Amino acid sequence: MKHENDPLAALWMPFTANRAFKAQPRQLKAAKDMHYTSDDGRQILDGTAGLWAVNAGHCRAPIVEAIQKCAAELDYAPPFQLGNPRAFELASRVAAIMPDGIDRVFFTNSGSESVDTALKIALAYQRARGEGTRTRLIGRERGYNGVGFGGISVGGIVNNRRQFGTLLTGVDHLPHTHDLAHNAFTRDRPAWGAHLADTLESIVALHGAETIAAVIVEPMAGSTGVLVPPIGYLEKLREISSKYGIVLIFDEVITGFGRVGGATASETLGVTPDIITMAKGLTNAAVPMGAVAVGRHIHDAVIEGTPDGIELFHGYTYSGHPLAAAAGLATLELYKSEGIWEHAASLHAYWEEAVHSLKGKRHIIDIRNIGIVAGIELEPRVGAPTKRATELFHKCFDNGLLVRAAGDIIALSPPLILEKAHIDEMVGRIADMVETID
Repeated sequence: MKHENDPLAALWMPFTANRAFKAQPRQLKAAKDMHYTSDDGRQILDGTAGLWAVNAGHCRAPIVEAIQKCAAELDYAPPFQLGNPRAFELASRVAAIMPDGIDRVFFTNSGSESVDTALKIALAYQRARGEGTRTRLIGRERGYNGVGFGGISVGGIVNNRRQFGTLLTGVDHLPHTHDLAHNAFTRDRPAWGAHLADTLESIVALHGAETIAAVIVEPMAGSTGVLVPPIGYLEKLREISSKYGIVLIFDEVITGFGRVGGATASETLGVTPDIITMAKGLTNAAVPMGAVAVGRHIHDAVIEGTPDGIELFHGYTYSGHPLAAAAGLATLELYKSEGIWEHAASLHAYWEEAVHSLKGKRHIIDIRNIGIVAGIELEPRVGAPTKRATELFHKCFDNGLLVRAAGDIIALSPPLILEKAHIDEMVGRIADMVETID
């Protein structure tokens, strides 16, 4: 029992260099509004909304109270062949803010589960409409679609895949849209890159449309380093998918709930898919929950095209969990009552100017932004890729700012209740800290 007396030994931490962390742990013990409190009592400005998730700020009283009230009334209700009123109410509220025609909602517990659910619904839809040969799934290079076997199969981040064998068969990938030669220091959506969507035509020609069930992309690829969609790119994917009867899925786990504008990036960017995945901002991360919003045509094909009985053999013990539904209802009401999305949108221009003011600072080779999101790309250290961004992440934390390191990219996605002073502080801290690393 080598680590018997080590209080950190038992926990195998996710997406973490466990040995490095436990040698020099950095922990959070409390949070309120725009700040965390570290275990040594320091205030840490949250530049990442936790993990792209706490859009309304931390420990907001209406959400806390809704969870407490529900826990005292209904701690759990089984979701198979039974229901609870909060889940139905939340589904209606979510459906009401989705793009036209996307108005049926299936609850999950995370973004990863939402992606796997969306893929399964797409397959079930193709079979229900007599297209059972359509089993191929198309993802995108550098895409992050969670960590289920479906998600990492369609995803395109190599390190998320390499340890886990052959994954799902019958999967292909579109190229990613990131190209520094054409798009470095672009503000908002780049003009170059829409033609990359045409690769879907090539994939159709290679495999045959009759074999392809769905294509899934993030409108903005977040976890891989903030890859903003080129002007016209999503429109082309929509056009090609419709042409060949392919289900188009937008993974909006990060981009939903005000992050890039309205309720969804689909709304903001003017492109409506067939299915939208979500999580994170749905409950302000207060209780784990995800959801899949589905086009009525897909829902009805599966429900009405199935004999009596269970139409979709899929679900989770905690689908539509009462506490999560209570948190979701309170979160949506808070977004509305405080005008949080509108407030964030009013800061888009200020945010853009502020983050792009870092151009010319040491090691910075690109800056990308959309909505209240930014990616700051650092030149990789020779022989040690990712180390420079990791070092900057640690230095920022030790100096009162939480950022996210993704490869050699620093990502920012603060709570949407931020003010101009918070933006100035984030950018100022990064400007100072980036000068201190080799």
